[in-house]
Order: sequence, then structure tokens, then C-alpha cells
Amino acid sequence: MNAKAETGPGILDTLKLFLAVVFLIGGIVGYYYFEEESVLLRVAGVLAGVVFAAVIAMTTARGHELWHFIQGSRIELRKVFWPTRQETLQTTLTVFLFVLVLSIFFWGLDFFLLWATRLLTGQGG
Repeated sequence: MNAKAETGPGILDTLKLFLAVVFLIGGIVGYYYFEEESVLLRVAGVLAGVVFAAVIAMTTARGHELWHFIQGSRIELRKVFWPTRQETLQTTLTVFLFVLVLSIFFWGLDFFLLWATRLLTGQGG
């Protein structure tokens, strides 16, 4: 057994994640601190903070796990069977038709139940 795997993230990973959070918060705080500067520069500062935070976070063990998950997701996305335009249109038309038929059915059922309730309670004619 690997002792490092059982202890969880190391202190270096924790420090990296803390530094990433500091960069992220620093970018946001800088946006409001430099309110006299142009909005373009302030947004660039926030984006720089986000990019630095992401780069630092991706160097951690969790970041590597996330990257492998993203790569696996892209591979699985390529395996998906995408329907043709005709299949999509036929399925959409079928769903709309089914909804229309059920709408009319439930409208008629509601109308009948309203009539029956009024007849039984003596409120209708």
C-alpha cells in the first residue's frame, strides 16, 4: 500500500490551492480597489487572477484528476451517436403531436369532471 495515497492531499497541494484562492480573490478585490481605472483594465486584472489561479490549481493532484476526467469526457463525447437532421425532426414532431393529443385529452377530462361535479353538487344546470 502507498502511504501517500492514504493520507490525502499533501501540504504542497494545500498551499498551491490556497495560493490559487489568493490570486482569485486578489483579482476580484483589485477590480473594486482600482475603481478609478478603466473597466477594461479592471476586467483584465480579474481575468489574469482567474487564469493564474486555474494554472496553479491544475498543478495539484486534484487538478491532474480533473484534467484526466476532462480528457475522458472528450473521448466519451466522440463515442456518442448523434441523430441525423431527419431523425431529430421526426422525433420533435412526434413529441409535439403527443403533447397536443394529451392536452386535448386532459382538457376534455377536466371539462367532463367539472360537469359531473356540478351535476352531483347541484350547482350546474
